[in-house]
Amino acid sequence: MNTLETKSTSIGMWIGKLAIFILLLVEVYPIIWLLLSSLKAPDEFTLNPMYALPEGFHWQNFLDAWNVGNMGTYFKNSILATFPSLFLIIFMGSGAAFAIEKMRWKWSKGVMLLFTAGIMVPVQIVLLPLFTIFFKTGLLNSLWSLILVYTTFGLPLTILMFSSYFKALPNEVIESAVMDGASIYQIFFKIAVPIVSNAIVTVALVQFFFVWNDLIFAMTFISDTNLRTLQTGLISFTGEYGQKQWGPIFASISLAVVPTLILYLFLNKLVMKGMTSGAVKG
Repeated sequence: MNTLETKSTSIGMWIGKLAIFILLLVEVYPIIWLLLSSLKAPDEFTLNPMYALPEGFHWQNFLDAWNVGNMGTYFKNSILATFPSLFLIIFMGSGAAFAIEKMRWKWSKGVMLLFTAGIMVPVQIVLLPLFTIFFKTGLLNSLWSLILVYTTFGLPLTILMFSSYFKALPNEVIESAVMDGASIYQIFFKIAVPIVSNAIVTVALVQFFFVWNDLIFAMTFISDTNLRTLQTGLISFTGEYGQKQWGPIFASISLAVVPTLILYLFLNKLVMKGMTSGAVKG
């Protein structure tokens, strides 16, 4: 019986390893293929199979993507729309969650319910009303329209996540700070925020991917070429080169994908800590 159990365990481990290998292959191979394709010369796309390795390193594809394809402008616009939105989402979301969880006031549960309901609002329903509002207020074709939309749609999930983290913050710590004469703002900025610093990284990274990879809002509210963000810029970039310049197209996609991938690889440990920091109270 022990021999059979050992064999069955060994077979199960090999099946698990094979499944993990297949999963990694499915996840990693497209990225490797994308990077290799971005280094191919124009003739290689017509003369060689798509799966063939590049014959050399044709770095001109990246220069064409950055200069001719305006990737530099698209990157700048994405940064200008993303990081102010993240600051507002984290600042307002953490403050609202702290007030809901740690401050006693009459409508705290009702406000939390309203923010939770905001998660269930489909994006497609609000596109037309928002377009009309931005058109009448002169915010259409402005990065401010994207910042306002990203902040609004990012707050419900952010508040919900921060609420779970602040629940794990012992009330005794806050009571001790109050006894020492600390104000509510000192408690928030000097005690609560440092304690949930890992959670801030987690929330910021989750919202970063949502904002950075947005396409529907940017396509709806931005039509000026000089104000397009990275994702909408990729669409126009493909239209500009059509079926002829595949090298710059793959290079532009690589420029959009690789930085976010590197960012996640560097911060994944902090993300894991943040995901578990609110799981246990006390």
